Amino acid sequence: MVFESVFNALNPVFNPIVNTFGPILTIFLIAAVVALITTVATKLLVNQDRLAFLQKEMKEFNQEMVAARNSNDPEALAKMQKKQMEFMGLQKEMMFMSFKPMIVTWVPILIIYYWMFQSPLLNQVAVNLPSFAYYVLLVPLWHAIPLSYVHVPLGPLAVSWFGWYFLCSFALSQIFRKFLGVKNAGAM
Repeated sequence: MVFESVFNALNPVFNPIVNTFGPILTIFLIAAVVALITTVATKLLVNQDRLAFLQKEMKEFNQEMVAARNSNDPEALAKMQKKQMEFMGLQKEMMFMSFKPMIVTWVPILIIYYWMFQSPLLNQVAVNLPSFAYYVLLVPLWHAIPLSYVHVPLGPLAVSWFGWYFLCSFALSQIFRKFLGVKNAGAM
């Protein structure tokens, strides 16, 4: 009941966009807006300088740990294991940093996904990709996964609306992150 009212509330917002631009461009626009919102939330909620410092520390620690393991020196390994407890706290801090923007953006994004999933204007979409992009993006692996939400037969070089959304969102998110100088909390 709640989901139906959300769907019905979003129809007047999104259906004119779909009717004006078509479903493929609408999915692209939704992906762009969601990617921009999540990137801006990350930029505002995550201390980028602290994140860069933590990533540098973790990288140095990992290099020292690899060197200690390769040296087979018991003293060096013992020292690194003691140091590892300290760095577990840093890893926890980095993980918390990555969760802050997700907590803020999670519910609105799920509502938009729900609308896209339920919309007969979008869930009938299949986007044909050029063969080069189809294979470089490993789409054949996606086709190996049974997808119950796909309501249209996919051609040999096609992706469903969700595959198209995923490709657009991932690419645009990377562009926005680079442009806004946002670090990835999981990267080292």
